Amino acid sequence: MRWNPVLLFACFVVNSASAAEPTYWADVRPVLRRNCTVCHSVRTLKEPDVSGGLALDSYAAILKGAKAAVVVAGKPDESELLRRLHLKDAARQMPLDSDPLSDETIALLRRWIAAGAPEGTRPSETDALATSGSESSVANASGSDGHRKLDVVFPTKFSPPRTLVPKPLPFNTFIELVLPAGPLTPVAAVAFSPDGTLLAAGAYGRVTIWDLKTITPTKVLTSVLGAVNDLKFSPDGTTLAVAGGQPSARGDLRIFRVADWSLIATLGGHTDVVSCVSFSPDGGRLASASFDKTVRVWDLATKQTTLTLSGHADFVYAVAWDPKDQWIASASKDRTVKIVDARTGQTRLTLSGMEQDVLAVAATADGMQVISSGYDSRLHWWNVSTGERTRRMSGHDLAVHEICVSHDGKLVASAGADKAVRLWNTSNGQGTKTISIGSLTYAVALSPDSERVAAGSFDGLVRVFDTATGKPVLTLASTATDWLAVTPEGYVSGSDGWAKVGRWRVAGQDLPAAACWAALLQPEAVAKLAAGTKLPEPSFKK
Repeated sequence: MRWNPVLLFACFVVNSASAAEPTYWADVRPVLRRNCTVCHSVRTLKEPDVSGGLALDSYAAILKGAKAAVVVAGKPDESELLRRLHLKDAARQMPLDSDPLSDETIALLRRWIAAGAPEGTRPSETDALATSGSESSVANASGSDGHRKLDVVFPTKFSPPRTLVPKPLPFNTFIELVLPAGPLTPVAAVAFSPDGTLLAAGAYGRVTIWDLKTITPTKVLTSVLGAVNDLKFSPDGTTLAVAGGQPSARGDLRIFRVADWSLIATLGGHTDVVSCVSFSPDGGRLASASFDKTVRVWDLATKQTTLTLSGHADFVYAVAWDPKDQWIASASKDRTVKIVDARTGQTRLTLSGMEQDVLAVAATADGMQVISSGYDSRLHWWNVSTGERTRRMSGHDLAVHEICVSHDGKLVASAGADKAVRLWNTSNGQGTKTISIGSLTYAVALSPDSERVAAGSFDGLVRVFDTATGKPVLTLASTATDWLAVTPEGYVSGSDGWAKVGRWRVAGQDLPAAACWAALLQPEAVAKLAAGTKLPEPSFKK
């Protein structure tokens, strides 16, 4: 599991209900932020299947309601907001897919409406984050609203010609693109599609789907709630599971159809954030790990939970399905890995002896071993038949957030807080390559042919490398509206909002922007280079 710093956008505490005359800002808004605004916010208004057209993340919005008012000031019995809290129909009762509000909290809301729904005084600390998970709060934090822009630097391996820099440069001095677009929201999840044509990247409130043939975003999914902690394509590539949610409030687990990116299902049940997902080998079932201390197994035909595994004593960070469909492994804050029967849910083994939280777990392709790691940054290899730890390999200096195994079973990749991705030989457990990312790395994925490894990191970038050489292939960046792709050779493609916006520099010296963009903004070259075609160096006009 990648501990996602953007969870801070949605991590709020419910205030106690003690005021004689409650107000929106002091008493009601904290309740709504914890229980309601992950769905009912300004950001989700354009997704009616999520919000129902209702936003509750501002005083004006809650009075406006949706098709009709949900709060009638002075008349609690006529207010739809309260009525929905008492419905016995689970499909309509609010909060949806979560525990009902306490009697004390409902009484607080009733008193507030009966008092005329007063607004109260807006506290100054809410100015920066006006809404929980709303488009404005995400924009403010990501630097995409025009208020504050930090530089995002895209390095290359291209030395500028003498026509641009007459003065000789030191050896291995390369140009870089500096884009005023940050800070970008951290990327906490990446996944290749089974055919290798798509790369999905998850950040707070969105998933960007990259077409790896054209190197363009083919779709940006925004109908996800809160953080995106993990995502996986089904084995046949027809669906994408996206896991996340709002910590300490509710988990979010959504299934999208890849053909048209429509939302197939929202699987409600977890009462805390969903940290990781794993498909069964036939794609008919899905396992989800959650901070609610459980793993749920879902029948994707019926959209129902078939097993709820509650053997862990603390957060469950990661889950992995045996490729032979015999067992499911889960990793927890309780410092154990559990192996359970994939059909019955009965515990087969509890793997212990790890000294700190276990954040990541993966199954080898032959179904004979489990690999785990976490704050104890060594990779632990376990025999799933005997429970014996067969290897303990050092490499990362800090926590390992994710482990993945190649489709052919020969390669293991791990993502670490030490700003590195490491590649390992499955047959002997030895490290083969260390790839420097330059930023705390949460997510890693291997392409189906094992030729590429993708990494998602704190700086908001997705980097793709060649597994044979460890050399960079692509650097990708995106928001809900803009995107950019940069190759080591210096070629660039991007959206109208970002293309030609950045400046080019070398050794701290700005280069002529017009000449650089004319030579380097070449989408076709980016696509060819990403596919492995060698191209000549960029040509600069005098």
